[in-house]
Amino acid sequence: MSRTSMQDARTTCPYCGVGCGVRAEMQQGRIVGVEGDTEHPANHGRLCVKGSALHETLGKQGRLTRPRLDGVEVDWATALDAVAGRLAETQSEHGPEALAGYLSGQLLTEDYYVANKLFKGFLGTPHLDTNSRLCMASAVAAYKRSLGADAVPCNYEDLEDAELVVLAGSNLAWNHPVLFQRLRVAKTRNPLLRVVVIDPRITDTCELADLYLGVRPGSDARLFTGLLAWMAERGKLDRVYLERHTRGLEETLAEARQDDASVEAIAADCDVDPERLETFFYWFASQLHVVTLYSQGINQSSSGTDKCQAIINCHLAGGKIGLPGAGPFSITGQPNAMGGREVGGLANQLAAHMDYHSPGALERVTRFWSTDSLVPRLPKGPGHKAVALFEAIERGEIRAVWIMATNPTVSLPEAHRVRAALARCPLVIVSECMADTDLLEVADIVLPASGWSEKDGTVTNSERRISRQRGLMAPPGEARHDWWIISEVARRLGFGEAFDYGHPADIFVEHARLSGFENEGDGRRCFDISALAGLDRQGYDALTPIQWPVTRQAPQGTPRLFEDGHFATSDGRARLVPVSPRGPVQALGEHRRFRLNTGRVRDQWHTMTRTARAPRLMNHRSEPFIEVHPEDARELGLADQGLARLEGEDGDYRGRVRISPAQRRGELFVPIHWSDRFSTSALAGALLASHVDPLSGQPESKHGAVALATLPSAWEATLVVAADLDVGAQVRRETGYWARIPMAHAERWQLAGAPAAAERDWLAWLAETLPVAVSLWCDDPADGRLRAAGIEVGRLRWWLMVGPPAELPGLAWLDERFAEAAEGIALEAGQRRRILAACEDGAADDGPLVCSCHQVGQGAITSAIREGDTSVEALGARLACGTQCGSCIPELKSLIEEERAHASHPIPDVEPA
Repeated sequence: MSRTSMQDARTTCPYCGVGCGVRAEMQQGRIVGVEGDTEHPANHGRLCVKGSALHETLGKQGRLTRPRLDGVEVDWATALDAVAGRLAETQSEHGPEALAGYLSGQLLTEDYYVANKLFKGFLGTPHLDTNSRLCMASAVAAYKRSLGADAVPCNYEDLEDAELVVLAGSNLAWNHPVLFQRLRVAKTRNPLLRVVVIDPRITDTCELADLYLGVRPGSDARLFTGLLAWMAERGKLDRVYLERHTRGLEETLAEARQDDASVEAIAADCDVDPERLETFFYWFASQLHVVTLYSQGINQSSSGTDKCQAIINCHLAGGKIGLPGAGPFSITGQPNAMGGREVGGLANQLAAHMDYHSPGALERVTRFWSTDSLVPRLPKGPGHKAVALFEAIERGEIRAVWIMATNPTVSLPEAHRVRAALARCPLVIVSECMADTDLLEVADIVLPASGWSEKDGTVTNSERRISRQRGLMAPPGEARHDWWIISEVARRLGFGEAFDYGHPADIFVEHARLSGFENEGDGRRCFDISALAGLDRQGYDALTPIQWPVTRQAPQGTPRLFEDGHFATSDGRARLVPVSPRGPVQALGEHRRFRLNTGRVRDQWHTMTRTARAPRLMNHRSEPFIEVHPEDARELGLADQGLARLEGEDGDYRGRVRISPAQRRGELFVPIHWSDRFSTSALAGALLASHVDPLSGQPESKHGAVALATLPSAWEATLVVAADLDVGAQVRRETGYWARIPMAHAERWQLAGAPAAAERDWLAWLAETLPVAVSLWCDDPADGRLRAAGIEVGRLRWWLMVGPPAELPGLAWLDERFAEAAEGIALEAGQRRRILAACEDGAADDGPLVCSCHQVGQGAITSAIREGDTSVEALGARLACGTQCGSCIPELKSLIEEERAHASHPIPDVEPA
């Protein structure tokens, strides 16, 4: 079927590790709408708000379309020659270990495979790592140490088959919302299913919790070692399973008992109520079908591997693994973090889940990759992991780095230091989709890459399920697929025979063959998809979702691992490993006395290069923010929605205060998404020190130490400008705080600074800053208030309000006027009179956005509740909120409860039991 005639196509979402199937509606080679694929087993038709807006993030605007060499656009031949030539020159002068690559879970498995093969196999450098190091490395290290392989034993159906689901360090409702909805449905269908949430913050995920443990940050290992000791003390260990299938119990128990193992002592160390803690211990020990779902709150620690291990120890000790509804289940952050690990994307891996220390692995991979005239020269040992890799660049040991589909100048700890190191690096090559990212400022060679809906290959989700991400559209301009770019460079380096790929299917089949190459079937190399090695291109194009291993014995895949109690270790037994709980390395002090937690928000993804292209995704949390406990805010004189400043290891962070009793005292939360492209100073990574787990190399991103203070600002203003007015440089001047917020037809800037608004000549500032003169204005100098607008040939070009954002009207009406202006439609007389008010006469402000799918604000929801719609179902029937992805349902329930608490007349409880 041709692109132009295709009306419906199946692919996979490019966001989190849930790996949702997507159906794309095509018209004339364009995606005009998306919906969840009802036949995909990961999501059964559900999509979160980010997935539902995928078609809104496409388009050529803002894309890289031509290669750049030293700041000048060039053709592909020139760019590829330069990449190959400069890499070869660096290798010749400084050796292979002067070269490095840094990859991403946004790459497809085929891209990853070719990159790993080139860097480790033929350039001979071990220094190839991936941003998956920042989210999954500790979970991987613990699985390998205990189960013998990086092999998640569970699947999503286990959440529905469980009697108890424990969510540890995972805000599932925001970070993996489709799984949250699956769990919600499972709980409705099985009233006996219990959910426990373990998290320092009260998050939207707690809406499903039968029990919440608000633990002290960093105390997770103490909680789970305490659970193990409690189980042993009360005879709750599965002694038969332990004797038949494991080793290390006695040493592990002895270590767990080193500290006071009483419930009271554990509760004190974790800062939770002893009775609630013992309830959790009893529930876990008493049920066989227990799933512990854990994510970054566990992994992102200087002792993350041990925290994961403590969880695995409890599952092994109770025999709660290899069964339906049971197992330790690490939930992946990125769409292809697992696929990248399958092909050796981490610096301590080779390929196909083989490691440097595995007997015979180096020789095996060498034999497999050898051709008639080429023999790979694989390094003899592991390379630098992510943080150490950029430290080696800083020291000058690595002199050339190729970064693909990620932005370490935002995501790594001590982000400013990383940026400075890259600025000094003699050769920085960047493969990127977007034309305006922070990383491009330090790039010597920029290669335009294809993006989602253009890339063609496979991804592997958190439950080991391989799915096709299909190329539905041609890349814009001269953008090319990453596997093609890497292969062309390899050919110029003289390795063409080993990289003679004409299609991603050729790469996938080679990857599948390697997974089964000399794999003796003893279970020690459980990653095996050799049954897919015979796929032709037609079979590859038609590949349906399937879970590895996929072998001759299991041609339809393997939903669950270790069901027979045989593990991927040398003797087939799992290992319980002693864990000694350790606190965060980043210590609090007199000056930096607040513990910092970082994470994602509901509607955004990574550094927002994709999600910010869908304006409705910017409405739920439109600016960087700092969540603060009410008593901490009161003590420091912080006002809700005021501005505050954090000072950390490598810089500061400026954002809006969100006062929230969901925070523990002395603790703060900030989102990871904002970069210098979207705000003054909002790099979460700049607040964190580069402390890493000694085994996994994963940085301690959940445990920063920061100072908090109000950000002095004498004035605040909102400026909305037409999309074609480039005013960024001028607007940023003389502002202590700014945030850029894309709208559907315009761009909004939130500004704050000094001197006092009453002393500032705003009309003069507007004349200096904006290319269109002031047409309308209304000011109150005594209060420092002003509203003004610029109209050109009858069309609205900009709008300004000087005053706090709380005074803003809803901007939808104003955005429509910018849309009309872009089409050349002049304002009507009545509209011109309403421009300064920015709304229709008498229109009500809908308030903060709650439902992104249907753009429903808090004001409309509150009004509906007061008029009698006092259930989520009733609100959905009236306003449609909560009826699509469901991510806003916890917030809807909170609003119902708030109205119930403050209502002059009781609001009946009509929620379903």
